[in-house]
Amino acid sequence: MTVLDRAKKILPETLIDTTLLRVFGLVKVPLIGFVRPRVLHVSAESMSMLIPLTRRSRNHLKSMYMGALMIGADVAAGYYAAKLIIEKRYKIDFVFRTASARFLKRPLGDVVFSCAQGGDIERLVEAAQQSGERVEAKLKIIATVPSISDEVVADMDMVLSLKRRKPKGTIVAG
Repeated sequence: MTVLDRAKKILPETLIDTTLLRVFGLVKVPLIGFVRPRVLHVSAESMSMLIPLTRRSRNHLKSMYMGALMIGADVAAGYYAAKLIIEKRYKIDFVFRTASARFLKRPLGDVVFSCAQGGDIERLVEAAQQSGERVEAKLKIIATVPSISDEVVADMDMVLSLKRRKPKGTIVAG
């Protein structure tokens, strides 16, 4: 039994997910760690996470900076894929191929990012593992500020691209 399995028996899953996300941010993508995201909910169908409005994420107008909003969209779309890849012990790399955003209102509080395409992400991970080819899916992320209203402050579309890693030592003809 791994340390992670033991932790799952004792701690709330959202605390474990938040810790894993922050460690990933610390080790691999420092900008993610810088804005201190917190996982609120992860299920087979959806994920939501929060980025607090702090000095780190705020712009000169005292609303959330566009870069912090895009980090939130990245995490809301990518964390579930990363979690599946780790749990299934697949060797799959993922990146976002494209991203587009519409900023509708100034986010003047902590922002919650939601992605309700968990099933699509799971099918994408399985397709990448089975085919070995690059597979992609367009994901929609919604940003809200629940402390102010349920209105959408931004919506983002991101194309998640996955591909199974080649075994080390494999020579690729060019």
